[in-house]
Amino acid sequence: MSERTHVVVVGAGPGGLTAAMLLAHRGFRVTVFEREAEVGGRNGEIRLGDYRFDIGPTFLMMKFLLDEVFEATGRHSGDSLEFLRLDPMYELRFADRSVFPRARTEDMRAEVARAFPGEESGFERFMEREHRRFSKMYACLQRDYSTFGSLFNQHLVSALPHLALGSSLYDVLAGYYRPEDLRLSFTFQSKYLGMSPWSCPGAFAIIPYIEYAYGIWHVQGGLNRISHAMAKGVEEEGGTIRLETPVRRVIVENGQAKGVLLEDGTRVEADEVILNADFGHAMTTLFEPGVLKKYTRPNLEKRDFSCSTFMLYLGVDKTWESQVHTISFARDYHRNLEDIAVRKVLSEDMSFYVRNSVRVDPSCAPDGHSALYVLVPVPNNSSTIDWTKEAPAFRDRVLDAIEARSPFSGVREHVTCERMVTPADWEGPYHVYRGATFNLAHNLGQMLYFRPRNRFEELDRVWLVGGGTHPGSGLPTIYQSGLISADLVCRDHGVPTRRPRTFSEIEDLLRGT
Repeated sequence: MSERTHVVVVGAGPGGLTAAMLLAHRGFRVTVFEREAEVGGRNGEIRLGDYRFDIGPTFLMMKFLLDEVFEATGRHSGDSLEFLRLDPMYELRFADRSVFPRARTEDMRAEVARAFPGEESGFERFMEREHRRFSKMYACLQRDYSTFGSLFNQHLVSALPHLALGSSLYDVLAGYYRPEDLRLSFTFQSKYLGMSPWSCPGAFAIIPYIEYAYGIWHVQGGLNRISHAMAKGVEEEGGTIRLETPVRRVIVENGQAKGVLLEDGTRVEADEVILNADFGHAMTTLFEPGVLKKYTRPNLEKRDFSCSTFMLYLGVDKTWESQVHTISFARDYHRNLEDIAVRKVLSEDMSFYVRNSVRVDPSCAPDGHSALYVLVPVPNNSSTIDWTKEAPAFRDRVLDAIEARSPFSGVREHVTCERMVTPADWEGPYHVYRGATFNLAHNLGQMLYFRPRNRFEELDRVWLVGGGTHPGSGLPTIYQSGLISADLVCRDHGVPTRRPRTFSEIEDLLRGT
C-alpha cells in the first residue's frame, strides 16, 4: 500500500470514527468530514447552559467490543474513558409493580423470584439457551456479507438451527415465562432496534441475554465521550478531522468513487470513500441523480424503517433518588406499539424512558440539579403527523405521564431549560431519513446479505458504516460495522489486519477480569 492512499470518511459518528482510527493506525491517509461543530453524530452531546446530555445512546452494551477497537490501535479504552457497570441496570415500571433487573445472574434470579414467584427456572433456561444462541451467532456478526455466497459460510450454517426462524422475539420469550409483564421485561429491548417484540425476529433474544451476561455501562460525562476519545485517536494516528465541513456529493466516475465535493465547492480526491451518514439520507442526497440504480428514492420508499422518537432534554433544579434508567410501560403495551408501527398515530397510553444521569455522574448538571433525558417511541415520518401542530400538546402529555408514572413527581415545575426534538427535527436538522432514528428495520429481508452491504454493492471504492449496514443499529454493532469495513479496505490494499476475538476468547477474557 502506498503511504499516500487516501481514505475520506463522510461523517464523524461512531462507525466513521471507528473505521478512521483503525485505518489511520494501519498507515492510510485519513480525512474525516463532519458537517457539525463537534464529533459524534447521534452519539454526540447537547449542552444547555451547565446541563449536559447525550443526543442518542445513553448506555453501553458489549463493552468488550469497544475495548477491542481501542486495542487494535494499541490503546486501552480505560486510559481515556471512565466506565461504571450499573446494578440495578434499570427500573421497569408496570401498572402494579416495578422490576429491577440485576447485573449478577444470581441476583437477577432472586429478583425474578421476588417479582414473579415461581418463574425462576425460566430465567435459568433463558440464560442457558440464549448463551448457546449467542455463541453460535457472534461470529456471524463479525464478518461481511458482500456476496450471496457469503450466506453459506460455515458460521452462519452452524447458527441456522439457533436463529428461531419464523418466531418473533415475543414468541421466544413466551417459551421461558408465563406472566405477561415478565415477558415484556425481556422483550422491550427490541426498541433498541426501533421494532416491536411481536415483529422483531426471535434471534434477537440475544440482546437481553447480552445485558444479563455482560452488563450495561455508564460512561462518565456521557457516552458522547467515546466519540471524543476516538477522534483523539484518529488525530494521534495522523488522521485529519474537519468539522463544520459538509459534503455535498460523492464524486463518481465510471462506477467508482473518486472523492467528494464539499459544500463550498472544493473537490477532494480520494482512493476510498466511507459513508457514515444516515443511510437513507446518504442515498437521497449524496449522489447525482441517476448514479444509483438500486437504492433510489422509490426503492427506499418500499423498505421498512424503524420507528422514530420524541425527545425532551430537561435541565431541572431538583434531584431524585431514582435509578439511572427508568422505563415505564404503557398499560396496553401491544396496542401502543401497534399505534407506532401499524396505525402510525400518537398513543394516548404511551411508553417512555427517562435517564437520570446525575445519579452516578454529577458532571452532567450543577450541584443539586438534574439533566433528565426523556425518550418516547413514536411513528416515523411516513405518518401524517404534523409535528408543528402536535408537538406542544404532546410535550405536555409526556410530562403528565412522567409525573403520574415515574419517580420524577413534580418535574414540570422544576424545569429551568429544555430542548425538544421531534421526528421532524430528526429528519430536518439531524438529517435522518424519515426521522427513523434506528435506521432500516431489522426484519429478515433486511439483514446480513439483504441489508445494504459494508462493501457498497452499487459502486466501487464506496464503503458503508453505521446502523444502515451490517450488522445493524445500536452502538456495539455500529462499532462492528466500522471494524468490518476497515478490514475490507485493508484487504483490498494488502494491509494486515488483526484477527477478531472469537466468542470463546471473549468468554475467557471476561472470566479473567
